[in-house]
Amino acid sequence: MRTTISLSDRLDRQVRREAATRGMSVSAFIAKTLDDALKRRDRTTVPPFRLVTVRSRPCVGVDLDRPRVLEVEEDAARFGRG
Repeated sequence: MRTTISLSDRLDRQVRREAATRGMSVSAFIAKTLDDALKRRDRTTVPPFRLVTVRSRPCVGVDLDRPRVLEVEEDAARFGRG
């Protein structure tokens, strides 16, 4: 398949120089470079997330519906009342 791409002058010189160094046509070099880049991206997929939970007993006297109260109490105990 034929596709037209636009490259900056600097990138065009680099691509042509690298293709010549490897003894490849510019088209073959670009195709191989893109193919390698896409294969590399596929291998770097993020592993599935796994949530680790721990069983514990609920804290007596702690209202889990009001967690900010715990922070206020801890701050008051540590720094004194305002």
